Amino acid sequence: MTKKQYFQLDFEKHVQEGLSAFPKFLSSKYIYDEKGDALFQQIMALPEYYLTNAEYNIIHTHKKDLAALFTEEQGFDLIELGAGDGKKTKVLLAELVAQKRNFTYIPIDISQNSIDKLATSLLDTWPEIDIQGEQGTYFQVLERLSQYNKRPKLLMVLGSNIGNLKHTEAIDFLSKLRNSMAPQDLLFMGFDQKKDPLHIQNAYADPQGVTQEFNRNLLHRINNEMDANFLVNDFEHWESYDPETGTAKSYLLATKSCEVHIAKLDLHLHFKKWETIHTEISQKYDDNVVAWLAGEAALKVSRIFKDEQELYKNYLFYSD
Repeated sequence: MTKKQYFQLDFEKHVQEGLSAFPKFLSSKYIYDEKGDALFQQIMALPEYYLTNAEYNIIHTHKKDLAALFTEEQGFDLIELGAGDGKKTKVLLAELVAQKRNFTYIPIDISQNSIDKLATSLLDTWPEIDIQGEQGTYFQVLERLSQYNKRPKLLMVLGSNIGNLKHTEAIDFLSKLRNSMAPQDLLFMGFDQKKDPLHIQNAYADPQGVTQEFNRNLLHRINNEMDANFLVNDFEHWESYDPETGTAKSYLLATKSCEVHIAKLDLHLHFKKWETIHTEISQKYDDNVVAWLAGEAALKVSRIFKDEQELYKNYLFYSD
């Protein structure tokens, strides 16, 4: 079975499970195909979506400090989970290349389209860079990370992607990262911070409707790849944020009662008016919550980096 066939089968199993459940759910990780990737690039450029610029500011401000994390002559591996278009990482890569550091960049993403575009872009700019992209989800790739043990490695998870996990799942994820780390390895991870609830709400409910089209791409993919008949425009995106728990949740809402048939799965669905499909959580944090998550995973915080407006933080961890 090819990787493409494997991911397609995984997607189909998920759709069968998620849309047969009550309440219904679909994972946002399946939004990302070529169209989904392009829509997310648009989201990151929106003025309301502060996360990208805040983390970019952090990496740009501290690029020399980050480039100096490893000084060993044998070099190191820079492994990024969820690399996307690499916009922020390119700032660090430029510094590493300028310092003529010995490193291999290993971007990992669920979207092969993203990996291919990123690799082409990097090699066009720096033909000498050693890049070894891999397709896969976080949990699939975690099993292979411990194989990178011949020299130190820096694991990077940007974009507050950990926020897509519930706390129990986040601890499991951090624990698996910890188990893949040798004593000299480091983990650099972004965590969006708790702040004015309206600021957060606006970031995920832009008036331009890009985030709505991004979430709707789940239904487009099911229509195109599983011969379904979703009337996509009858489903609207809704965002809610709970400042007590720090949890933002995304939904697709059926604006009218409808019947849907997914032919490839032989799955017949009925949606009541205003029935939901839960698509994503985006957890927000503070220092105490991050320290607790790290402690549960046998990690310790070495340093905290924050942007100029203190909207967002990156934490550097080492194994306990």
